[in-house]
Amino acid sequence: MQNTQQYILDNKDKFLAELMDLLKIPSVSADPAYAGDVAKTAEFVKASLESAGCDLVEIHETAGHPIVYAEKMKDPSLPTVLVYGHYDVQPADPVELWDSPPFEPVIKKTDIHPDGAIFARGSCDDKGQMYMHVKAFEAMNASGEVPCNVKFMIEGEEEVGSVNLGKFCKDNVEKLACDVVLISDTSVIANDTPSVTVGLRGLSYVEVEVTGPNKDLHSGVYGGAVGNPVNILCDMIASLKDENNHISIPGFYDNVEVVSAEDREEMNKAPFSLEDYKKSLKIDAVDGEKGYTVLEQTSIRPTLDVNGIWGGYIGEGAKTVLPSQAFAKISMRLVPNQTPDEITELFKSHFESIAPVSVKVKVTPHHGGHAAVTPTNTDEYKAASMAMEKTYGKKPIPQRGGGSIPIVSLFEKVLGTKTVLMGFGLNSDDIHSPNEHYGLFNFYKGIETIPYYFQYYTELKQKQS
Repeated sequence: MQNTQQYILDNKDKFLAELMDLLKIPSVSADPAYAGDVAKTAEFVKASLESAGCDLVEIHETAGHPIVYAEKMKDPSLPTVLVYGHYDVQPADPVELWDSPPFEPVIKKTDIHPDGAIFARGSCDDKGQMYMHVKAFEAMNASGEVPCNVKFMIEGEEEVGSVNLGKFCKDNVEKLACDVVLISDTSVIANDTPSVTVGLRGLSYVEVEVTGPNKDLHSGVYGGAVGNPVNILCDMIASLKDENNHISIPGFYDNVEVVSAEDREEMNKAPFSLEDYKKSLKIDAVDGEKGYTVLEQTSIRPTLDVNGIWGGYIGEGAKTVLPSQAFAKISMRLVPNQTPDEITELFKSHFESIAPVSVKVKVTPHHGGHAAVTPTNTDEYKAASMAMEKTYGKKPIPQRGGGSIPIVSLFEKVLGTKTVLMGFGLNSDDIHSPNEHYGLFNFYKGIETIPYYFQYYTELKQKQS
């Protein structure tokens, strides 16, 4: 793909400038105040796909935010790759912790990114990684080197659970028919250690509400007699784990996949320094489930974490109240054989059962997703491995990731296709956090690598024909 690679080199500045414009649009799907910006971003993606050379580009409205679909069908006899990505982003809060405004992208050099990194919300997750595919396709098309059929499905609700994607897929099975789904929404181990993600954890996400008295009370007049919802919520949450950080919900581990000692040994061969890990996070110690390494704790073991907790008075100065209510958002990362519906129900039943009679408890389920593991002996995986070896100069390590992309199991169930997770971010890119960033090296490496995936995958599939 000599001409494609030359086109990429000649247009690097243009690609970067376009991404910077995309990052300026605050496409926060979780906040209705940004609905107009989310729609504007969908239009931006549509225009980019048209400019890149797709023959058909459509915006499909949903009950929530739009889905952008595009395709270039060369020949029905050739394989078809469906590229999935998302253009929505996480809220930027707390904005005051950003070193620069989250929707005013800037490039800064760091120790990990000496060539520079783009600091902006969505730079890595997933605008930067999604846009790599648009630009890689543009380069292949402009050079006359598109080797197979290509489809794009770029959605605007991934950060709120892809709530309308399932219906869209079921209603458009024929339109979305493909041989493989290609996603870049994951990471590599390091810029000198490529990897391909072969496993993801599932997710159960809930919100809990603890209600005591019918109004906030004077903590002097009523304190010591009336149950305090904030205190009680903290006690209830603390009881969800034991001294070994083992989750104490009955039945929680009943279906957890048992990973063999041999597989665990292989997993821990990946480059990892505990001291560097602690140093990068400015912590003195890790605090995971006893009996497992950090690499295991963050990939093959389920978790339970409080993502947010609030109640009572949190303004300036003092206000001595006994609050009426307390709230928390809790996420549980799941591993193969655990299902989000089952875990959500186990959590709900247990949490309600441990509530003292002095309060009322409400558990509201939010979005969830199944864990996924992809095999490494398929043409789909082999093409990814070959492409990364071509551009990185070394064979990538297959690695399970700790995050969740619920649509992977959806694609397999509805479209009957496997997914390849060929991401180019780093775990240190602060996705979902203040100062999210994406290295220029990673952005350009992705654009360079993706065309080889299409080439190698087409060659491998044609050998079978």
